[in-house]
Amino acid sequence: MSCCFVGAPVESEPRNFKSVTDGKYPEPTDFVPVTAEDVKDISPRPNIQNSEVDANGNFIRQQNLFTTGFGETEGLNPVAAGKYRLVWAKGCNWSNRASIVRELLGLQDAISVNLVSFSSDDIGYGWEFVYNEQHRDPVLGTRFLAEHYVKSIPGFAGRATVPSLIDIETGKVVNNDYHRLTNYFEVEFKPFHKAGAPDLYPEELREEIDKLNDWLFHNINNGVYKIQFAQSLRAYQNAYDNFYAAMDILENRLADKRFLFGDYVTDSDVRLYVTLARLDIAYAQNFGPTKHRLVDYPNLWGYARDLWQISAFQNNTYFRDFAAHFNSDKTKGDRREFRSYVERFVNEINFDELWGSAHGRQWLSSDPANKFKPEKRG
Repeated sequence: MSCCFVGAPVESEPRNFKSVTDGKYPEPTDFVPVTAEDVKDISPRPNIQNSEVDANGNFIRQQNLFTTGFGETEGLNPVAAGKYRLVWAKGCNWSNRASIVRELLGLQDAISVNLVSFSSDDIGYGWEFVYNEQHRDPVLGTRFLAEHYVKSIPGFAGRATVPSLIDIETGKVVNNDYHRLTNYFEVEFKPFHKAGAPDLYPEELREEIDKLNDWLFHNINNGVYKIQFAQSLRAYQNAYDNFYAAMDILENRLADKRFLFGDYVTDSDVRLYVTLARLDIAYAQNFGPTKHRLVDYPNLWGYARDLWQISAFQNNTYFRDFAAHFNSDKTKGDRREFRSYVERFVNEINFDELWGSAHGRQWLSSDPANKFKPEKRG
């Protein structure tokens, strides 16, 4: 595997970036054995390669189960501060974008948050609150995210996924629709935005943003998983070719634009970023031959660094956890003689220095001092 963190170009611009990532990598608490009581209501997590691959070996992602939106109309989820808890995982790009947008908009006081991961000893029951004492969420009182799916759908036996927005009072999942959740944060939760919050979903661009987001999903965000979960060579090759063709399109698009829609960050940029941030350190190891590293795309590499240098992006980006999530191996002892580049060297890579280096992309903007267009307050 080739990695973007070796051979990155040296830039002559002075580096004025100050890291804020020191000490921001929480570790799971000590392992807590799973008891029969812990899992009495939930089923083991299905294996994706068995349950979400078609007869031709193509990966077909499980549909989102909870897609009801938010608003005052009957049948929608009510918009209220303090009512919901966002559950996300560091390794998951789908949930990572919700955590970034939540912070960008200043929704920390309106929507609480917690992290899940897999236990280091047993991933049989899926996402678990491993960062909390006794592996139990201190607000929800549960151990596994699947418990909330069963509260919502009795007898649920599918994959509990992140992001999940949970009603704190009922314990039910009200929304896990990663396609639209950030848009709900941007529009329906606007009354709770911080002063000066960025307009990530400007009304005049929404139709274009929606179209690009759909294209990003099929070709980039889910494109990397189509490669990794393909179970036939034809399915793999089609997914591989399609992904790198899409990367070429984006590289060209960013040749004369600072961000995907010009001078300011939008919802689409968040969606592209979360895949780029994982590309070389996590996804590429399962790609087979890597056609290009991220650093081999001058525009995309500079663009990704430009975004990472925004605190809300940086604060929700966990490179070492990305690597660990896609490098897990249950082999015990020292029988494995060959280990991946990432597994061997991840702790020696200075991500702050690499991603914090000068990029020069501000000069593509007519408003180089600002990365965001402020919301209009009505």
